[in-house]
Amino acid sequence: MQHISVMRDRCVDLLAPSIEMHSQPVVVDATLGLGGHTEALLSRFPQLTVIGIDRDTRALEKAKKRLAVFGDRVKTSHAIFDEISEVVAAHGFTQVSGVLFDLGVSSMQLDEQDRGFSYSHDAPLDMRMDATQGITAFEIVNHYEPGALVKILRTFGEEKFATRIVENIVKARSQAPLNSTMELATLVKESIPAATRRTGGNPAKRTFQALRIAVNDELGAITRALPQALDLVDVGGRVVVMSFQSLEDKIVKEIFVEASTSKSPRNLPMDLPEYAAKFSLVIRASEKASELEQDENPRSTSVRLRAIERVAA
Repeated sequence: MQHISVMRDRCVDLLAPSIEMHSQPVVVDATLGLGGHTEALLSRFPQLTVIGIDRDTRALEKAKKRLAVFGDRVKTSHAIFDEISEVVAAHGFTQVSGVLFDLGVSSMQLDEQDRGFSYSHDAPLDMRMDATQGITAFEIVNHYEPGALVKILRTFGEEKFATRIVENIVKARSQAPLNSTMELATLVKESIPAATRRTGGNPAKRTFQALRIAVNDELGAITRALPQALDLVDVGGRVVVMSFQSLEDKIVKEIFVEASTSKSPRNLPMDLPEYAAKFSLVIRASEKASELEQDENPRSTSVRLRAIERVAA
């Protein structure tokens, strides 16, 4: 079954005004994945070039095959999206018409059982989006100090029982290393009170989210990437971002609000041009997927979509 891209048509519609302004527009798909959003953009706008970035080599290879029909209108780079400025420059561009981010773990990464992202399948504790480099979840779980582990689970997983979970991790790893996802998921489940386990889905969800974010420095990458994306879009250009959990969305919201807020002193009767906001929010708050899409594509239930437009140089 073909992967369904979340809010695909809405993302294309939001980027359309920026693309239609130019005779040779360029959009960066900063999280190319399997290429669904890029395919829709290239199909709708025959003059468009898309630069696709992904840190996952498996996803890149699949996307290249899917998008081969578009020829040199697709340019791909194996990189983390916080390298967006260097990637755009390497392809010979200084500014772009739009940037799209689809944050978090992809459906493909969850579905590939050997990657270790899912608590529903037994696999090695890996969780790297780029399997060619970086630390693994195994290294964090088995070698980090207890205090650092508690901080990861609390900060990135918002896990109330972080201390209890870490105590049990430390006890278990003193006997033998924790090697597998099922081993960790079972330990987490046993660390959480039975009454709490009865609600809120799989009790390992928050721990796995926290470890994945830590392994891939996801929140740090977002914090570094979004200001670069804002710098790259020309006047009329838009940055569109889909987040799938509150920690991601909070960062996006704060950066967008800051960029769209005037810096003029409050006691002045008018907005001084040099202090005026250079961006305007396209969506005042955030948008959810439609009820129909949520029914057809369960991954869309948690999405929050935000968009911003450059209004001044």
